[in-house]
Amino acid sequence: MSEFDLQEGPLDEESKALAVKELRETEENVKNGIEKLRQLLQDDKTLNYRTDDKFLIIFLRPCKFYPESAHALMKRIAEFRKTHYSLLNNLMPQDEKSAFLENNVVNVLKNRDHKRRRVMVVNAGKSWDPSKVSADQMFRIFYLIHEIAILEPETQVHGVVVIMDFDGLSMKQVMALSPSFSMRLLSFIQEAMPLRLKEVHFVKQPFIFNMVWKIFKPFVKEKLNKRMFFHGSKMAELHKHLAPSHLPKNYGGQLPEIDYTGADWYPTVLKYEDHIREMNTYGFK
Repeated sequence: MSEFDLQEGPLDEESKALAVKELRETEENVKNGIEKLRQLLQDDKTLNYRTDDKFLIIFLRPCKFYPESAHALMKRIAEFRKTHYSLLNNLMPQDEKSAFLENNVVNVLKNRDHKRRRVMVVNAGKSWDPSKVSADQMFRIFYLIHEIAILEPETQVHGVVVIMDFDGLSMKQVMALSPSFSMRLLSFIQEAMPLRLKEVHFVKQPFIFNMVWKIFKPFVKEKLNKRMFFHGSKMAELHKHLAPSHLPKNYGGQLPEIDYTGADWYPTVLKYEDHIREMNTYGFK
């Protein structure tokens, strides 16, 4: 197994215990949740989704096995795909091959953090050249990565963390982070992402970052706001949330510096193109 493979195996005992505690994932709730959600989807003449157990659990877990909430989430996902049709219609990994291979804008740590969460790193500062990878492309990469992340049971239960690295941010990047991009990204994260986003950490942001934050702030809801943390260059602050034992040197951690990029993850994304193609068919009928 490569370090860049997805972990699709069943939950271990620790994850099962966490799922019971945080997601109400008891045998009874799972059974009832699946049955009720399947019924809701069958009665809903507007939506088209698969209805097998494994697929429905993807949407039930972030909704703590409340079938009505999972149904509403599936509806919002369909709505989001419809609204951003031109950007997401039939989106496949090959469409963003060059953005993955030649530009290290979006990366995922090989290891999970100390709470077994997946950690995504977004390099939105000097290592991002918007003339080579537009903000729309950056979003499409996020979208493709989330499409495969939902296949990992461990990630469904433990959730994800994002590190937004603004090292060397300049006007070039600020101009690319438009209000329409900000609004789309935040509506995706807050409304249409079937993953548990646990924390977003902003690091190495220079003073100019305030201009970016002004664009984003109006669209941030209270729930997400509570999960956002701004650290600047104070890595000790970041370490209050992410243990240094599980972080690379880049963020004051004890692991070696990151020596891989989105290019190393691209073959993994490619491996799941059948799944991505199938996901593209879901949403409104």
